Amino acid sequence: MIGRLQPQSITAQQSSIAGLKAVRRWWVLFVVVAAQFMFVVDAFVVNVALPSIRADLNATSGEMQAIMAVYLTAYATLVITGGRLGDIFGRRRIFVLGVLSFTATSLWCGLSGSGTELVLARLAQGAAAALMVPQVLATIHFLFPDAARSRAFAVFGTALGLGGAVGVALGGWLVTFDPAGLGWRSVFLVNLPLGCVIATTALLLMPRFEQREHTRLDLPGAVLLFLALAAIIGPMMAGRDLGWPVWIFVTMVAGAILLMLFLRLEHWIDGRGGQPLIELDLLGDPAFLRGLATVFAFQFANLSFYLVITLYLQDRLGMSPFRAGSTVAVLALAFSVASRLAGRWVPKFGVRVLLIGTAIQLVALIDLACVAAWWPRSGSSVLVLPLSVFGFGQGLVMAPLSGVVLATVRPAHAGSGSGMLNTVHQAAGATGISLVGTVWFADGPVAALALLCLAIRVTIWLLDRSRRVGSVG
Repeated sequence: MIGRLQPQSITAQQSSIAGLKAVRRWWVLFVVVAAQFMFVVDAFVVNVALPSIRADLNATSGEMQAIMAVYLTAYATLVITGGRLGDIFGRRRIFVLGVLSFTATSLWCGLSGSGTELVLARLAQGAAAALMVPQVLATIHFLFPDAARSRAFAVFGTALGLGGAVGVALGGWLVTFDPAGLGWRSVFLVNLPLGCVIATTALLLMPRFEQREHTRLDLPGAVLLFLALAAIIGPMMAGRDLGWPVWIFVTMVAGAILLMLFLRLEHWIDGRGGQPLIELDLLGDPAFLRGLATVFAFQFANLSFYLVITLYLQDRLGMSPFRAGSTVAVLALAFSVASRLAGRWVPKFGVRVLLIGTAIQLVALIDLACVAAWWPRSGSSVLVLPLSVFGFGQGLVMAPLSGVVLATVRPAHAGSGSGMLNTVHQAAGATGISLVGTVWFADGPVAALALLCLAIRVTIWLLDRSRRVGSVG
């Protein structure tokens, strides 16, 4: 079964960690986290630029929807395969390839001359991210097996959470200030210098993870998983804008059937002594599965929250992109403070910190719902406090959550576990954005915020259950 290192490979990798200076591994952490940050920013930065893109490229409504959806769809459908490739061929090699591909496709996005070309470029950009991003969590999981682990995951969580807020703010600022007269193209071209620096630094600093011998990619499994996830996640992202026609649900059911066939295929391959795409041991780990459910509920609320707040600020309150971005910036500041505190508190108090963080978020969402219901035309000053509170609670949870979920995963399975975690992350975002967006346009902001409250309440229940059964601290 894939995932079992030869004894000499295990010794070599342990020696690699032992020989890696403490300071150097933190630099490696910052390098890989910078790539994660770049990916998340690109998921949000384009939203504010869409009106400019439409005007410049004369893009259709369908192309506008696809520019947002295909990026995350390509990523979500390929990220497990990307994680497995890192397990097989070495994380540094696949990470650098992913960063360079992401940089090149960002250049393609920035130079696109039509809506159709930009859709294709975004599709390629998401596929490149699927090579790059799963190596981030796997590298952290491998390099920090000691007491510094929670602080390392706090840094990762900070980048993950800040990426959403910074993406919204950065998009507004770039569109407003129009650097070098590039217009909307600057939201993509800004990745070029960052990507080149990340790739160069990774080559210099990242340790050479051992390539596994006598292993190969489960290509039939990869193709079947891609088709299954594309049939589930793609229609989910497009359903709200298309009015949820019947074929959307038929396609999603077909995707669920393909997913079950994929799991049967993986068990069949494993039973014949082959090398399945995913580590089947992870599917038998109750703590890991409960962690995935917690991530789904949490990300359902937190990723769709940015859709709600963007629509509220720009559509309901009529704010400019610059003012909307500046308003959301207070959330990013509060998040940054909380994520640093989480790195210190989680080793001492465990999952209680996450429970407190989700409870804080719940209070903030209720406050925002009250503002939307009773002061629907309030200014940004009224929103500063609830946004700050929400960001603080988010920082306490998002920073350590990935580390908690991966705590039971062996380092040899880090790529597969990371890929599964990232897939659930994106599936949750797609589900949340689709359902919350539908509720928003049907019933308004109060109903949408109520749905977010429900998702956070489910997260609290799952975290408390994990604490009670002792799967997390």
